[in-house]
Amino acid sequence: MRPEPGAQAAAAGLRASRADRERVIDLLKAAFAQGRLDRNEFDARVGQALASRTYGELAAITADIPAELTGALPPVSIFVTGYRVHPFVGTVPHPGELDLQPNPTEVETVLTFSLELLREGYEMRRLIRRGVPIHTPTYEVEGQLIWGATARILGDLLQRLN
Repeated sequence: MRPEPGAQAAAAGLRASRADRERVIDLLKAAFAQGRLDRNEFDARVGQALASRTYGELAAITADIPAELTGALPPVSIFVTGYRVHPFVGTVPHPGELDLQPNPTEVETVLTFSLELLREGYEMRRLIRRGVPIHTPTYEVEGQLIWGATARILGDLLQRLN
């Protein structure tokens, strides 16, 4: 929870709502999932967030987390495995400035595009996967084909941004 820079001092003493505390807890969940917090630190910070009464108290809990959580999207099921992905949306500095170390068993390639390029690359397609035809949303951007759960998550995000 980070107020706009010019408003930080004035906003620090303002009372936080339950929704404000829940947004901070969502940010902590994302930080835990990214490996930025261990289980003990995550649990302690969630407790602090629940006890916080002001924006200043909430800001202190997330001050060392380099992302601003914008919100959570609805979970997406993976048809083949039955897993559920819980996507979070946030802002980060330019991805090239981050020291991203994706787990190769979970992330094949890190792609960076503008939202406009994603919108332009949208198309419903018929793909054949494991011998089975599927009709699915896809995004083709700069020679990269995005489909499946990732395309469904992007579609939901783009729809909410319109």
